[in-house]
Amino acid sequence: MLKPPERGFFVGYFKKVPADIRRLMLVFIATFIGTFAAAAFVLALDTDSPGSGSFAGPPPEGEITGTIDLLPYPVLRVAASPGSPARAIMLAGTGKFGVSDRAEKLKGKSVVVGGFFVKRGDLEMLLVGGKMKAEDEQPADLPVPQAPEDLGRWRLTGEICDGKCAAGAMRPGTGLAHKACANLCISGGVPPVFVSTAPVEGRSFFLMASADGGPMPAWLLNKTAIPVVLEGRVERRDDLLVFKVDGQAKDGGT
Repeated sequence: MLKPPERGFFVGYFKKVPADIRRLMLVFIATFIGTFAAAAFVLALDTDSPGSGSFAGPPPEGEITGTIDLLPYPVLRVAASPGSPARAIMLAGTGKFGVSDRAEKLKGKSVVVGGFFVKRGDLEMLLVGGKMKAEDEQPADLPVPQAPEDLGRWRLTGEICDGKCAAGAMRPGTGLAHKACANLCISGGVPPVFVSTAPVEGRSFFLMASADGGPMPAWLLNKTAIPVVLEGRVERRDDLLVFKVDGQAKDGGT
């Protein structure tokens, strides 16, 4: 009966693999698995973080009462109360649409809005979940929101995103992979935001507007989801900063 040689030669119909070949195969398998594991780890380090954005749930009271600014995009202005400062809350719909049509009919009235928040750091947006109507009994004197405060002219580096996804409706809601989604949301009326690499007055997220205070210029859709440098004036509305772009965009790397 034939016997396998003690070393250096493998015959397929013998059950026993020579020791030196067995050791070589084990080293090869361990190296192969280790190489791919290391490659996966290195590639994962270069992957963009999905961010801390999340669905933060409905307002504590279930709904919020305030008045609406229509431009550049619908913003709910909530008057200050004891222990609570005035707020300016960006509004969007639950799909890839804004709420401009609904908000237009409520101008100059006290409005009750229901929905749920998406939040990422100091970026916060209320997604209107059905309820958005004038109060049944209008107050004799509506609270008058504070006038915007001009914070001067700024040159900012960052990224243009749609405020809904950037705040947590999508993860990640920023970066080039999100460009098509961002453009669909912004084109549908979702308020766009500028995510700055450096804060202004402690804020890194800005509602975007044109130089005259209207919606973001359409040509900036070509600059979403990439590093970009923009110039314009920044104004404060309660706890919200608005970036009124009045210059040409430059690539962020230049």
